[in-house]
Amino acid sequence: MKQVTDARVEGWLEAAAEAARASVCCRRRCGSVLVDVASGDVLMGAENARPAGAPVHCDPYALASGFKSDKACCVHAEQRLVMQALREGVDMAACDLVFTSVDAAGERLVSGKPYCTICSKMVLEAGVRGWILDHEDGPIWYEAGEYNALSFRYDGE
Repeated sequence: MKQVTDARVEGWLEAAAEAARASVCCRRRCGSVLVDVASGDVLMGAENARPAGAPVHCDPYALASGFKSDKACCVHAEQRLVMQALREGVDMAACDLVFTSVDAAGERLVSGKPYCTICSKMVLEAGVRGWILDHEDGPIWYEAGEYNALSFRYDGE
């Protein structure tokens, strides 16, 4: 992991925030963009959203006691982005995934430690080069394998 010093990172984070603002998730509004490493161009973005054909609203609190999987009703922004890139034939090895979330007012939030193993595995398998998250101490770049390993070590803090 390393601090991101590229001056364009603010624009990438804002593009991810713009994607997050499109989310209608009641629990958390997230967005991701794929950035071409060579050019710095944002290639595409995605927000977390309900799966096609799913009910408009879900109630994650109505799940059975002891439910052991992701309680989010939405497909994660990172997952939707990878699926879109696969459909469009994007060379994800030449890209970084930039992730952020926004509050109810649409203001960008800082990210915590890597924790979602579902997304970290999918991004690693898809061949994405790395991740960028905006932490309290600024934007940090993670190599995809490193991010995956860190997500498996997440202890809730």
